[in-house]
Amino acid sequence: MDPISLQLGTKNLWGWLVRLLSQYPEWLNTKMKFFLPNMDLGSRNKAPDPTQMVILQLSELHGHGVDTWQAFIHCVCMELDVPLDLEVPLLSTWGHEDGFPSQLGAGEESQPESQVPHGLKRPHQSCGSSPLLKQCKKQQLELAKRYLQLLRTSAQQRYGKRTPGPGQPLAFPQAYVPPVLQWSRATVPLDSQEEDGTDTSIQDLFNFRVNKSPRVTVLLGKAGMGKTTLAHRLCQKWADGQLDRFQALFLFEFRQLNLITSLLTLPQLLFDLYLSPEAGPDAVLQYLKENANGVLLIFDGLDEALHPCSSRETAGPEDSGPVLTLFSDLCRGTLLPGCWIMTTSRPGKLPACLPTEAATVHMWGFDGPRVEEYVGHFFSDQPSQGAALAELQMNGHLWSMCAVPALCQVACLCLHSLLPGSSPGQSAALLPTVTQSYMQMVLALSTHKYVPPDSLLSLSEVALRGLEAGKVIFFAGDIPPPTIAFGAALGLLTSFCVCIGPKHQETGYAFTHLSLQEFFAALYLMASPKVDKDTLTHHITLHSRWVLRTKARLGLLEHLPTFLAGLASCTCRPFLSHLAQQHEAWVGTKQAAVTQALGKLATRRLTGPKIVELCHCVGESQEPELARLMAQSLPSQLCFHNFLMTHTDLAALTNILGHRDTPIHLDFEGCPLEPRCPEALEGCGQIENLRLTGSKITARGISHLVQALPLCPQLEEVSFQDNQLKDSEVLNIVEVLPCLPQLQKLDLSRNSVSVSTILCLAKVAVTCPTVRMLQFRKADLIFLLSPTKDTAVEHHGAADQQRNASQREEAPSRSLTLRLQNCQLRAHDVEVLIAQLRNGPYLEDVDLSGNQLEDEGCLLMAEAAPHLHIAKKLDLSDNGLSVAGVHGVLSAVSTCRTVAELHISLLHKTAVLTFAPEPEEQERLQERAAFLDSFMSQMPSELPLSSPRIRLTHCGLQARHLEQLCKALGGSCHLGHLDLSGNALGDEGVAQLAQRLPGLGALQSLNLSENGSSQDVVFSLAQCFSALQWALHLDISSRSQRVVLTGDRRGRDLLAGESLPDFPAGAQFLDFGLHRIPRSFCLRECRLEPLSLTQLCETLETCPGPLEVKLSCEVLSDQSLETLLHHLPRLPQLSLLQLSQTRLSANSLFLLADLFSLCPRVQKVDLRSLHHLTLHFKSGKEQEGGCCVRFTGCDLGQEHVKPLCWLLSKCEDLSQLDLSANVLGDDGFRCLLECLPLVPISGWLDLSHNSISQESALCLVETLPSYPRVREASVNLGSKQSFWIHFSRQEEAGKTLRLSECHLKPEHVPRLAESLAQATQLTELTLTQCCLGLEQLTVFLSLVRRPVGLLNLRVEEPWVGRARLLTLLEVCTQASGNITEISISKTQQQLWIQLEFPSQENPEAMALRLAHCDLGTHHNLLVGQLTETYARLRQLSLSQVNLCDDSSLLLQSLLLSLSELKKFWLTSSYVSSKGLEHLASGLSHCHHLEELDLSNNQFGEEDTKVLMEALEGKCCLKRLDLSHLPLGSSSLAVLTQRLSHMTLLQSLRLSRNDLGDVGCYHLSEALRAATSLEELGLSHNRIGDAGAQHVAAILLGLPKLRKLDLSANGIGPAGGALLAEPLTLCRDLEELMLGCNALGDSTALGLARGLPQHLRVLHLPSSRLGPEGVLSLGQALDGCPHVEEISLAENSLAGGVPHFCQGLPLLRKMDLVSCEIDNQTAKPLAASFVLCPALEEILLSWNLLGDEAAAELAQILPQMGRLKRMDLEKNQITDRGAWLLAEGLAQGSGIQVIRLWNNPIPANMAQRLQSQEPRLDFAFFDNQAQTPWGT
Repeated sequence: MDPISLQLGTKNLWGWLVRLLSQYPEWLNTKMKFFLPNMDLGSRNKAPDPTQMVILQLSELHGHGVDTWQAFIHCVCMELDVPLDLEVPLLSTWGHEDGFPSQLGAGEESQPESQVPHGLKRPHQSCGSSPLLKQCKKQQLELAKRYLQLLRTSAQQRYGKRTPGPGQPLAFPQAYVPPVLQWSRATVPLDSQEEDGTDTSIQDLFNFRVNKSPRVTVLLGKAGMGKTTLAHRLCQKWADGQLDRFQALFLFEFRQLNLITSLLTLPQLLFDLYLSPEAGPDAVLQYLKENANGVLLIFDGLDEALHPCSSRETAGPEDSGPVLTLFSDLCRGTLLPGCWIMTTSRPGKLPACLPTEAATVHMWGFDGPRVEEYVGHFFSDQPSQGAALAELQMNGHLWSMCAVPALCQVACLCLHSLLPGSSPGQSAALLPTVTQSYMQMVLALSTHKYVPPDSLLSLSEVALRGLEAGKVIFFAGDIPPPTIAFGAALGLLTSFCVCIGPKHQETGYAFTHLSLQEFFAALYLMASPKVDKDTLTHHITLHSRWVLRTKARLGLLEHLPTFLAGLASCTCRPFLSHLAQQHEAWVGTKQAAVTQALGKLATRRLTGPKIVELCHCVGESQEPELARLMAQSLPSQLCFHNFLMTHTDLAALTNILGHRDTPIHLDFEGCPLEPRCPEALEGCGQIENLRLTGSKITARGISHLVQALPLCPQLEEVSFQDNQLKDSEVLNIVEVLPCLPQLQKLDLSRNSVSVSTILCLAKVAVTCPTVRMLQFRKADLIFLLSPTKDTAVEHHGAADQQRNASQREEAPSRSLTLRLQNCQLRAHDVEVLIAQLRNGPYLEDVDLSGNQLEDEGCLLMAEAAPHLHIAKKLDLSDNGLSVAGVHGVLSAVSTCRTVAELHISLLHKTAVLTFAPEPEEQERLQERAAFLDSFMSQMPSELPLSSPRIRLTHCGLQARHLEQLCKALGGSCHLGHLDLSGNALGDEGVAQLAQRLPGLGALQSLNLSENGSSQDVVFSLAQCFSALQWALHLDISSRSQRVVLTGDRRGRDLLAGESLPDFPAGAQFLDFGLHRIPRSFCLRECRLEPLSLTQLCETLETCPGPLEVKLSCEVLSDQSLETLLHHLPRLPQLSLLQLSQTRLSANSLFLLADLFSLCPRVQKVDLRSLHHLTLHFKSGKEQEGGCCVRFTGCDLGQEHVKPLCWLLSKCEDLSQLDLSANVLGDDGFRCLLECLPLVPISGWLDLSHNSISQESALCLVETLPSYPRVREASVNLGSKQSFWIHFSRQEEAGKTLRLSECHLKPEHVPRLAESLAQATQLTELTLTQCCLGLEQLTVFLSLVRRPVGLLNLRVEEPWVGRARLLTLLEVCTQASGNITEISISKTQQQLWIQLEFPSQENPEAMALRLAHCDLGTHHNLLVGQLTETYARLRQLSLSQVNLCDDSSLLLQSLLLSLSELKKFWLTSSYVSSKGLEHLASGLSHCHHLEELDLSNNQFGEEDTKVLMEALEGKCCLKRLDLSHLPLGSSSLAVLTQRLSHMTLLQSLRLSRNDLGDVGCYHLSEALRAATSLEELGLSHNRIGDAGAQHVAAILLGLPKLRKLDLSANGIGPAGGALLAEPLTLCRDLEELMLGCNALGDSTALGLARGLPQHLRVLHLPSSRLGPEGVLSLGQALDGCPHVEEISLAENSLAGGVPHFCQGLPLLRKMDLVSCEIDNQTAKPLAASFVLCPALEEILLSWNLLGDEAAAELAQILPQMGRLKRMDLEKNQITDRGAWLLAEGLAQGSGIQVIRLWNNPIPANMAQRLQSQEPRLDFAFFDNQAQTPWGT
């Protein structure tokens, strides 16, 4: 009996066990390797007796510990055919802890070597402390060789003949199939041949030669790709001698190294934790250091490293630190420098300890051939292989799943179980998801496909607890022995030896793969009754996988939500029900919780990695509604940045997108892609935009993508930016362009492309029918395409020359833009390019700038340009063009009729040819500009729309080049613009060119600026300017070297696309048929001496007119000015003379004042600040009209007044004299008043800003009687400082004087009153803020006395608004004359009274005063005073006042005495109810009232009724306004009763009284007797159609009706039709306002049948009118002689604006705001405006007017003599249209403002336009001053 059986005391049981296991030696060997993975049993295998061999193996197992022994016994009973009579005692004796004897430790002591297998021998002494043995070199070498042999032998024993791996998982034989490996392009080795992205073999991982250390390789792959298996495969290959370059290889797994908590040194890492040398560890270490380039260290699972890496500069072999620190030192080369490091990791943020130069290899799993190879190894017999491959190939999802090696193994296990006896295609139903594949795998591994629930649930609980604790390695105490046996039996667990410290080792267990652990954890969560729904849903979380942004270590729960989602599928419900031992409804509740949690996640905004993970989860759930919810919740642009994407990831995404209804944009930026990843895009019709930026896609990936793209029919944009693509890959991509009919953009920027490939791409652009632009510039490479529905999908290689020719015939509209910039093209490349382009489509732009063409290449392109059909531009800039090349290019293009501009600047390296449109495009532009052509002078028919422009700037041209230059230009077809600025022509060249100009034809412009010319060229150019008919403008500036000669700048050139030009104020560029275009001669910054001026004027005498001369110099002497002025009579064609920025002397004032007698044609002299002089001259047709003199800011003083007035007296008719901003002062003003009778002024005199005080204002009042022709005077001594006097040609009977802010003092008041007494012709005096207080006003009123006449006095002071009504009335009692009218406005702070002289007393008032004289109270005394003062009061107006009860009582008494009162106004005021009673009582006695206005007051309904009672007896009332008063039924009844007796009533206004249709009926009945009614205002009363019917019924009874306002009353078409018929019979009607009613076209048609013949105002805004109704109204209005205002705003008038043939002679305002008017309607509308000569305001805002409409309006502006305002806000006018409007204004229009706010005009352009034409207003608020233009 063996010692163990004796110890156990179970002799019979032991014998039975030995005999049983002797029958299964292989099985026992497998279990020995499982439970004792590192135990060397080789020596024991040599035992002569098999029975003895079993006894030895059992002894090893028994001695390893109680947990191992119990687990082994459970395996025996579970897996072997053990008789029941043996199984029971085995489990009862050894299957639990109590059956294990206590003296087991004695047995362990008897076998001390059992704890340390042969593969990890203990060293004789600690490696870290052993002294260096004094051995000779030979002995050290021998020790090292023995250790290296020991390493290799250990590896050979470990792997033997089996497939490498961490264990033997899943109990199936496996053959190793290498996965797809690919170098990252960013880190490809120096001598690697894998730059094209092809696969890398295992041997190639260490095939590169890098002399610098460290040599580090990082192997990246997702879970299940086989990283750990590859690491062990390398160990096996090294053990077999295949990696002979390495003498030593060490393999470490971070999941085991994480268990080491102590600090380690390098010797401890290599010897204590891996394999110890038998002797001489220091000698071995020294050898490894000396031969480090032959040492390979593999670290598996870097992403699982837990402990941080400490930073240190240097490290020695004896320095200790954490494991990750040692790894860092090895990578950086501070430890074991020169060694090779390889580490594996999942994609994620790698730790900083990795050097930046580390090479990166991506592991992509299996491709198709590898899957087939793996299946071939897995299935031994040929029929099974074929059947398995057939199943995989039929099931696309399963085939895609097999790309992951771990999942491929799972699929093969399932197929191995399913294939026998199953029909083909069965796998699609049984293995639809990864989760169900794992579930089927568990069933396949189980005996008879039955899984014991308790065992599986126990294993699942171990999996979950491990994941929650971050644990993937378990020890025997962590797992119950039966569970270990269960896992081992099914091959779900693997075992290995774990070193948890030096000299401390244990057997560890782990699931065969981490995903398997996650699957079992998900099983536990779904099936365990201990897990509630809240706990379950807590695990439904998504994890990010950002490469550069997340934490260093990924969590262990990455796939747990995916498995939970997969288990939520209905298909898994029976399995889960069996496992949980619950009914399916219980399982369904948990599944529903998972689905609900996923639904919440599907509606959130997630990052890219989480979206991918959620796609996996939703796909696993097999819930179509959930997939549809997620698909519809995704944003339209889906971005994925900086994380690795596999084929399965993209397949999961596209699977979800298949449930989406709308297109989507996919953006993969910085995402490394698996080569076959693009295959997943096939057939995904929802992708509209695909961006693969920086995705490191390989050549193989490109090939897959090229096959997938044509199957995405909706693709509009594809981007391959920054992918390091090579030529062949780029060409492969563009080959697919014809197969993408909807593609609009292909971006290949930031890739490597050669010149030859660029030419190939150009050929593709030429031949592919959808390409419209190819752009290559530095790093940019972009194709733009025009998708067409009818584009045939053809292969690019089938195109040939014949197809290209027919392509142009079939699709002439296709145009191509070609931009090949900075791509090193040379002349020979251009030849190839020209050959391609000759047979290509029409070209839009060709840009070859930044290349190396030089003269030869530029000349080739210039010569070929006429044959290449280029529509816009050919850019040859920065190509090394020389001066000689300039002449060649100029000669080549001079005969090309389509060249619009040639611009060459050698200094700026510019060479650009711009072409005119083709004939078809010219015809379109001709139609657009046709309206301008009809007003322009007739030009030769062959002249192109836009004349050619030649710009040879900064080319170093000299006078000697002109002959050759002019010869080349002589052949140019109708040269329009010639720019030779920036050259070196000098005076000689300029003079020579001036002589040659007639031979160059009619130019439009000539620029000779910056040519080193002097002022001497002025005369030759002036002579040329006078002689050339086409020359209209000559601009010369000496200082800035500007010399520009221009012709007619036509508005149509702008429409043709030319840039917006500068134009001076007053310039008239467009000829609208009314005026000839003036010539302009501008000479600036020059010396103007008398002799030169004489010569210049003599030269200009022959110049045709009209002529504008503009001069500028620093100082102009009096002699020079006099010379210039004396030549003016000899220039009859002169219309304007301007001296700007030229300093003149004070004596020049007298020379200019005498100019009217010297030259009668002078119309206006304008001198400002002695620096700016403008002279305007009358034309032949304008000989009549007053003259204007403006001397502003010229320092005019008292001494200048008399001589100036004497000279001005020679002027026959002086209409305006402006002397503002001078220094006249009071003395100068007094002197001017003395001389003023000599000056024949008939308009206005402006003396503003002349330091004038109150003395001058009073002096003006005193002298008014001396100036009978003075009509009006205004003085403001405040901030405005304005002082002007208006004169008339005849003597004025009434004069007006306004004094503002004059700060009158008490001593000024008597003087002012005395002056008024003398100035009897002064009828109106306004005193505004003149500091005239209450006391001073009282004094003033008492002193003002006149013999006879009326005086209107208006006082505007702040205290008026604060004073009580009684106070103001009492002040007025001091007036010496009778007050006939009084008006008080508190809001306007205004008191207005009319005084009548001499004072007369009313007898009735005297009697009333006598009746109160004995009462003695203050009230009665005040009443007496008021009745005496206001006895003859005929008008009393109170506005915005607050009447207290005392005031109302006084007002009652006053009204009783006003027997002559005719008008009483009380508006916008507040009166109490008691006060209203007083007021009503007073009004009831005013029987002679003719006008009563009580509108806009804050009265209640009862108060209104009281007032209505006061209307009794008002038979003389003519005007009544009760607007905004609440008229209830009772008050309305009183009103209608009173109205029935007002037979003389002429005006009734009842707006906003809430009458309604019933009130309107009663009112209409009351008005039947008002046959004198002229005005009826009933707006905003909601009378509706019924009320309109009542009004229509009385209209015929109102024969004198002149104004009717029924606006905003809710009247519809029916009511409008009822009104239309009687309105046509109201022959005296002048104003009709029916706006804001839904009248419709029927009402308009009814009105058009017979509009009143005296109609002046027609308002129909917002009336729902259409084109039909408006056109009929327009026809009816046409020719009406009295119409002044029309409003049709806010109606839909598109195409239906009024068209006039006869016109409206008195129309002042036309309102067409928001009427949908467009360009097409603008022309007839503008023509109608011309027929309305009195128009002052045109409102066209908020319409659809564009530049063509602006051109139409600009055309008519000069003809609208009275137009003041045009509103074009909120239209579609661009800067071109605004420029045309400015040109129209320049024709002398009197318009004040054109509003252009909110049009598409850039801010800078708007500012520029407004600076040149201030009347263009682009602001939101209308701040344009409403003053006459030119005043």
